Amino acid sequence: MCGIVCYKGNLNARNVIVEGLERLEYRGYDSAGISLIKDGKLSTVKKSGKVKVLKDELEKNPIEGNLGIGHIRWATHGGPSDINSHPHLSNDGKIAVVHNGIIENYNELKEGLKKEGYTFKSDTDTEVVAVLIEKYYDGDLLEAVKKARLDLRGSYALGIISENEDDRLIVLREESPLVLGLTESGILAASDLPSIIKYTKDVIYLDNGDLVDINGDKYTIYNRDNEEIEREISKVTFSFEDATKEGYDHFMIKEINEQPRAIADTIKYKMHEGDIDFGENAFTKEEIEGFNKIYMVACGTAYNAGIVGAYAFEKFAKIPVITDIASEFRYNDPFIDKNSLIILPSQSGETADTLAALRLAREKGAKTLVLTNVVASSLDREADKTIYCYAGPEIAVASTKAYTTQIISLYMLALDFAKKLGTISEDEYKNILEEIKAIPEKVKEILNNIEDIKKYAQEIKDFESMFYLGRGLDYSSVIEGALKLKEVSYIHSEAFAAGELKHGTIALIEEGTPVVTVATQSNIIEKTISNVKEVISRGANIFAICTPDDHLEEISNYAYILPKTIDALYPVLAVIPQQLLAYYTSNAKGIDVDKPRNLAKSVTVE
Repeated sequence: MCGIVCYKGNLNARNVIVEGLERLEYRGYDSAGISLIKDGKLSTVKKSGKVKVLKDELEKNPIEGNLGIGHIRWATHGGPSDINSHPHLSNDGKIAVVHNGIIENYNELKEGLKKEGYTFKSDTDTEVVAVLIEKYYDGDLLEAVKKARLDLRGSYALGIISENEDDRLIVLREESPLVLGLTESGILAASDLPSIIKYTKDVIYLDNGDLVDINGDKYTIYNRDNEEIEREISKVTFSFEDATKEGYDHFMIKEINEQPRAIADTIKYKMHEGDIDFGENAFTKEEIEGFNKIYMVACGTAYNAGIVGAYAFEKFAKIPVITDIASEFRYNDPFIDKNSLIILPSQSGETADTLAALRLAREKGAKTLVLTNVVASSLDREADKTIYCYAGPEIAVASTKAYTTQIISLYMLALDFAKKLGTISEDEYKNILEEIKAIPEKVKEILNNIEDIKKYAQEIKDFESMFYLGRGLDYSSVIEGALKLKEVSYIHSEAFAAGELKHGTIALIEEGTPVVTVATQSNIIEKTISNVKEVISRGANIFAICTPDDHLEEISNYAYILPKTIDALYPVLAVIPQQLLAYYTSNAKGIDVDKPRNLAKSVTVE
């Protein structure tokens, strides 16, 4: 859950690496550091805190060079401190290492190295790697790294330099993401594309086990068996500007406002001649008929999108769906076999628990389909089939446009299944599809109507606790709304099925308690209104997100009226005001909304 940036070339490595680290702060921001080599001398500067703290230190104590490695940290072993910051050095101070991932057997390795006389300054697992390479070093850094990695167990993306070989950079990947960027002025390696795309669109997505030896002006890739191999050079399709704020105050509000385009792209790339078409990633009618159940397995916001998607598969395709949190899935002894389809949404495609769930499913013979925003991610490469969200880069830690594009993708997949199975009429299929196509414009309407949301954000910003209510699909929607608010505002926000109020929850409602209610489902709207009246009678301050004709406007403190659509699609519209409320509440509290405390964008460890 960290980020690394490495560079070797003709440019000022300090500038390239520090700028790259700033673009990776969504992966962690407990500390940052950099090591550079110039004229055969290794220099390191690292500080606890965000990249700005590192930049300030480099202004006071500048280091230079054309070869270097950098790191942004989200602590897993050892608390945030200067000492625990990366890069970590060998005992002789000549080898520097940066690392994203977890070395599972580091304690065992550390104790063995101590017995051999080596010492350690930090509490991290990464320092063990630097010392281990030092142990094996005998004049050839590549051979030392090859030997050291045989001893390592766990997940890692590593960047390694040595002042003894000041024209060489080595990077390697095992389970943690790592991308190579090829430029006319040198070679970059980074945990994610935002650090690379300013300089090049030519990238290599490294596979598990890949080791890259960048020596002089050339690079050689070795696989896990140390065989020289070639990897395909891919073209990045989005621009450097896509990964910048473009005038917005924060990435989160930029990404919320990008949803009309993101949803439109998601729809466009899944259509051909007016019909849903997933191309080579589609399932045939015969394959679909072979599925007796679907598992929807994911984490966080992706899991919440899966809950809504599960509704679509059951309603349209009439296939039972079991939703499960990926971190629990493997330990629940799931009933999966060759007749099961496992759908795994993940924005990054690198979520460790989701990746583990995919591997279990494949071991048991199930078909796997990944829904991701990142091409060539680990989940993408290992799944039987992949559907892309086409949301574009999502930099803010709190996911927004990935959620809505995941729901749209799942709905379109469910419709594709339903049409092939004959569980939906042609007219109904076309009607739902037309309503889906209209969603981007309706999201634009919502984004142009934000004043009441800002007012309510000011009213609730100082509360320690608040609640979200909904029934049916609306309950699925408020689960995501509550998560978004707690992520970025630090207000304890809890989503409840409105019908459960009388079974205990209503005891928490008192005068002034903020309650967000989503009420869009026509078949239960009267019951939802009755539940809202119950909390109003206890003094709740209601922000209702509702349809034009459900009368909540008459009884709520605030009523946000959504554009009309069919009931099934309201979760896509209803979440937008909830995202905006989370953003403006966080902003009103003066919180760094793009980088909320204790969180990282891509959870690449269990």
